[in-house]
Amino acid sequence: MKKVAIVCAAGKEGRLLVSEALSRGYEVTGIVRKESDAVDSAAKKVVKDLFDLTREDLAGYDVVIDAFGAWTPETLPLHKTSLRHLCDILSGTKVRLLIVGGAGSLYVNPEHTVQVKDLESFPDVFKPLANNMGEALAELRMRKDVVWTYLSPAGDFVADGERTGEYLVGGEEYFVNDKGVSRISYADYAIAMIDEVENAAHIGERFSVIGK
Repeated sequence: MKKVAIVCAAGKEGRLLVSEALSRGYEVTGIVRKESDAVDSAAKKVVKDLFDLTREDLAGYDVVIDAFGAWTPETLPLHKTSLRHLCDILSGTKVRLLIVGGAGSLYVNPEHTVQVKDLESFPDVFKPLANNMGEALAELRMRKDVVWTYLSPAGDFVADGERTGEYLVGGEEYFVNDKGVSRISYADYAIAMIDEVENAAHIGERFSVIGK
């Protein structure tokens, strides 16, 4: 049985990841910042700030899923520092680190010189978030001491969307389904992430998923 730790397990995506992993029969630990943060009763709960986590805290797990999110201007740089901290404490171990990523850093040309966030049509309000997440991914790509996987969602990432149980897999480039839409629910994204826990198909890679 795989042992899976989910960091920031009380968030909207974190909670779905906990539920999906439990449904596959995994031994799941939800790591949350506050005692009041709820975690599925079938999972173990650990109350500890991400930045206070140590190498010893994550020892013994097969997989750690990073579901960290920050949205305010003053906290956006934490996307970089939080991922850096997790990489540092997992450095040199066999523990896999899977990251809930963003879509803004997906490429829109075959040469991989232009990203979604660089387009004029990309909303200005989301650019600071996309830039910080993109910089975090760029740092991650330099790590040869961590067994990592980064999963980008569709352009339209829907918190309360339907769980269809189906999704399409892409790579580094933005893509759409046969309806011309790039959209996925948090629930279907959680399925894709736990499928990656099972299959380990994208070690040391970023891949992407959208809904059918």
